[in-house]
Amino acid sequence: MTDARPDPPPRRPQLRGEMPDVAGDPDPADRTAVAHATAAAVLQAARDDGSTPDTTQRLLDLADRVGLDEIAELWRESGSDTLPGTLWSLYLLRSWVHRNGAEAARVFAAGEHAAEVLTAVAGVARPPGPEEVATLGDAVLTSAFTGDFAVALERAGAFCRVVAAGRAHVADDADDSEAQRQTRLARGNLRMAEELEHAAAMWRRNELH
Repeated sequence: MTDARPDPPPRRPQLRGEMPDVAGDPDPADRTAVAHATAAAVLQAARDDGSTPDTTQRLLDLADRVGLDEIAELWRESGSDTLPGTLWSLYLLRSWVHRNGAEAARVFAAGEHAAEVLTAVAGVARPPGPEEVATLGDAVLTSAFTGDFAVALERAGAFCRVVAAGRAHVADDADDSEAQRQTRLARGNLRMAEELEHAAAMWRRNELH
C-alpha cells in the first residue's frame, strides 16, 4: 500500500539573527504581531549600544540575504503608517536603486531641475549615475538605522519626489506606451514619497510602531 500522506508544509523563511523564530502559518492577528515585533527588533538591533558596523551592514544587506519577497511577505501588508510597512518601503527603495541603477539615475537626473530643493534634501552626489543612486540607497537605510529616523525618511521621500518629477519629464518626450508607463510609475513614486513623509511625522510624534 502506498503512503498517501501529504508532504509536510514548507518551512516559513527565517530571518536568522535579526528576526524571532516563527513556526507555522499565523492567522492575520498573529501575522500583524510578528510584523511589528520583527520590525522593532531590526531597528533595535542597529541602535543598541553594543551595535557594530558589522551589525549595521548585516541589516543593510538583509533583503539580499533572506530575499526581498520574504521581507515583503512579512512586512508589506502592515500599512504605510506602521514601522514594518515603512521599513519595507526603505528596503524596496534600496533594492530598486541597486538593481535598476541606470534607470534610477536617468529619471532622477531628469527631475533635478524641476525639484532643485528636493534634490538637495535627497543628497545624491552629482552627476547622478548608477553608483551614486546606489550609494544614496545605502546611506538612507544606514541613517535610518543609526541616525535620525525621521530625517532618513524625509530624505527617501525627497528622492522619490525627484524621481516622480523626472518620470513626468521623460513621459513628455516618450511614445504613448512609454509615456503611460512613466506616468503610472510617477504616481507610485509620489505615493511612496507621501507615505514616507507621513511616517516621518508620525515618528516624531512617537506614533510609528
